[in-house]
Amino acid sequence: MTCVMIIFNQANTARVEYMLDVLDIKGFTFFEQVQGRGTNGGEPRRGTHAWPEMNSAVLTVVEDSQVETLLESVRKLDLRNPEIGVKAFTWNIGQMV
Repeated sequence: MTCVMIIFNQANTARVEYMLDVLDIKGFTFFEQVQGRGTNGGEPRRGTHAWPEMNSAVLTVVEDSQVETLLESVRKLDLRNPEIGVKAFTWNIGQMV
């Protein structure tokens, strides 16, 4: 099993949810109002007057066989509109109950 965290500009919320539906990924945890700044020249997302945009994040645990398909979908979404950004990070899950 692999945990995938997807962090994205809130403008991509519907697209990320649609992507999970199309890939038949049913279980996830959704975090709204995530603040931060991307490492590759990303502008801050702070929800303030100076930096009004915000990010969201989705955390899901999927079968290892689903990881590359999910990551490729994230890559395609990022290429669609790179200035608003979406990134995914993975780590292995040893056990789950």
